[in-house]
Amino acid sequence: MNSLHTKLNVVDGLVVSNFNRDVFEDMQRGGLTAANCTCCIWEGFEQTVQNVSQWKKFLRENSDILLQVYDVNDIARAKASGRVGIILGWQNSSGYGDDLSNVYLFKELGVSIVQLTYNTANAVGSGCYETRDTGLTDFGRDLIDTMNAAGVLIDLSHVGKLTCVEAIAHSRQPVAYTHTLPAALRDHPRNKTDDQLRAIAEKGGFVGVTMFPAFLDEDKASTIETYIRAIEHVISVIGEEQLGIGTDITQGHSADFFKWINSDKGNGRKLVDFKNATALNGFETLDKFPSLTAAMDRRGWSTSRIERVMGENWIRLLGEVWKGYRLNKVAAE
Repeated sequence: MNSLHTKLNVVDGLVVSNFNRDVFEDMQRGGLTAANCTCCIWEGFEQTVQNVSQWKKFLRENSDILLQVYDVNDIARAKASGRVGIILGWQNSSGYGDDLSNVYLFKELGVSIVQLTYNTANAVGSGCYETRDTGLTDFGRDLIDTMNAAGVLIDLSHVGKLTCVEAIAHSRQPVAYTHTLPAALRDHPRNKTDDQLRAIAEKGGFVGVTMFPAFLDEDKASTIETYIRAIEHVISVIGEEQLGIGTDITQGHSADFFKWINSDKGNGRKLVDFKNATALNGFETLDKFPSLTAAMDRRGWSTSRIERVMGENWIRLLGEVWKGYRLNKVAAE
């Protein structure tokens, strides 16, 4: 691991791997300071509670290398102790059910980043693969108000265009695309146009740039260099202070997982076919973060840009969104 990478705060805005000790060790070997780890995609309230419970078990059994993140001070603690900070996050607000008080319940459990919709429509709004995007529902507006009050970062990565526009306008806090790519380089329903990137940035929001190859312009031939060029395009649109990394890495998952996530509600119509383009060449596992830093350095990036993009921008955003809500928690040592 090179000396620059060792010094960095490295934050990944979205990890959806098949979590186990091997994955956690790769995260630590890669110098990952903190990551938004998915524990809800299509699930409802009851199954999501079980998923969060499983994460609490992971955290207990791997406390030598993991530390749960409730606020940005925990990210600093993770860095200082050489552990990986785990931010619990969802890719769908379905885990809340239809009870807004559940936002506070899950916030107390550490769920601090939540996407409004996953690919298709729910009670909140429309997803990016929905045939007709009808925008936010009234419940969706109420949910945004509650998430703002509870200090939960709103994610719009898989959300439909009109629903995104209305969510950005309605939210009193900055919102994020935690894992997306520029449509200017590849026209895909999951990617965002330059206008969409500018719109979120102009309201103080954030863009996490994903390396999922199916959305990159070179598809399954994409490399770390392809990915860096995509980041540079986003920088050319919104500058370098409101974006970061959101790998969307799916390390260890089988074909059954991809069939599940790519079906409406997990068991409905097929939404998309990635054609096995699910891992970036040169970044197949989470221990490869030093290679990303090295590639940025070779590209001629300044140290300050590397620091911002690899993690400091994320930490600033999370501090801003999370600061409005104080958790009643006992800090785990």
